[in-house]
Amino acid sequence: MPLNRRQMLLTAAAAATTMRPQSLTAATQNPPRRIATEEAFATPELVAEWLAIARSNPSASLDVPTGIQSIFDNPKPGSNQDRFRRKLLDLDSERLADMNAAGVAMQLLSVTIPGVQMFAPDRASALAISTNDQLAAAIARHPTRFVGLACFAPHDPARAVAEMERAINRLGMKGFIVNSHTGDRYLDQAEFAPILEAAEALDRPIYLHPRAPANSMADPFRDYSMGGSIWGFGVEAGTHAVRLILSGTFDRYPRLRIVLGHMGEALPFWLWRLDHMAARRAKDGRMKPLQMAPSDYLRRNFSVTTSGFESRDVLELVIKAAGIDNVMWAVDYPYESSADAAAFIDSTPLDAEQRAQIYHRNAERVFRIAPSEAQLIAQ
Repeated sequence: MPLNRRQMLLTAAAAATTMRPQSLTAATQNPPRRIATEEAFATPELVAEWLAIARSNPSASLDVPTGIQSIFDNPKPGSNQDRFRRKLLDLDSERLADMNAAGVAMQLLSVTIPGVQMFAPDRASALAISTNDQLAAAIARHPTRFVGLACFAPHDPARAVAEMERAINRLGMKGFIVNSHTGDRYLDQAEFAPILEAAEALDRPIYLHPRAPANSMADPFRDYSMGGSIWGFGVEAGTHAVRLILSGTFDRYPRLRIVLGHMGEALPFWLWRLDHMAARRAKDGRMKPLQMAPSDYLRRNFSVTTSGFESRDVLELVIKAAGIDNVMWAVDYPYESSADAAAFIDSTPLDAEQRAQIYHRNAERVFRIAPSEAQLIAQ
C-alpha cells in the first residue's frame, strides 16, 4: 500500500542520520502541547460582503480571483475549495474534531484574507467589530481550545485604535491580524503611525498575513495562478516586512513585534543581502541609516511561524536566521493539514526542549497564552 504524506515524513525521520534516537519516539509517545498559530476562519457576514464586491466589481482586487470566487462562489462539491469554505465557517464540531485527530491543543484564530481591508473605511470598521465579537463568542464556547487575533480597519486609524484597545482589554484577544496592504498602502506609511503606537503600547503583536498583491503591483501575478499562495502571497508580505525594516519603523517603535507566517516570507533567505545592501546604500547616502542591521531587527522585532511549510532545510535556515526563540508552529488551517504539519515537526532532528519551544512555549510567551488555557490532547 502506498505511504501517505504523514507516513512518508515519519519514515524519513526514522532513517535520518541527524535525528537523535529518542526524539521521534518521545514526540509520538508523549506529544507536547501543540498551539497552532495561524489558523483561519470566516463569518457568513463577511463572505456575503466579499461576494457582493466580487460579483459587482471583479477587478476590484486580485483577491477576487485568487480566493473569494474560487472558495466562496459556489465551489464544486467535494473540491478543496468546497472543503475550505465549509471549514472556514465552522468554529465548533468539525474544526474541533480535526484538532483532536491531529493532537492540536489550541488554535490561534484569525480572519482569513482579505479580512475587512477591502471595504470602505466605515464599513470595514463596523465589520471588524462584528467579526471580533463573533470570534470572542467562539472562544467563550471553547475557552481551552481557541484564542484569537483581532482585526481592525487600518484605513480608519482612530477607530482602529479604539477597536484594538477594546479587543485586548474587553474581549481578551492575544494580538492583531493585518492582512497586509490596505488600498495599496503599507504600515510603514505615516497615516498608520497611531496603529503601530497602539500595538506597542498594548504590548501585543501584529500578525502580518499575506494577501494577493496590491493593484499597483498585481499585473505580473495575474497569469499562471501566481497571485496566491504559490508565489504572490509571499512576495507581497515579504515586501511589506522589508518596508517596515528599511523605513526605520523599528527604530521609532523598538518594542513593536511583527509575526510573519510561511517561514518568514523569504526574509531569512535574503538577510545577508539585505544587510549588505542596506549598509552600502546608507554609506552612499541613498537611504537613511538604520540603528541596526536588517538581520538584527528580524531577531529583535519579528517572530516567524511554520505555516504552510514542511521543509527541514527551510526550518533549519529560519532557526539560524531568527533564533529558535522566535519560531512558532502553525498549520494554516484549513488550507493545510494539521496532521501533516504535526508530523513534519515530529520528524525533525530537534530535541524535546526545542520541539516544545516551537510547539507551544514561544507562542505562550509572544501571545501571552497561559499554559492552563491550552488543553493537552493525547493522540
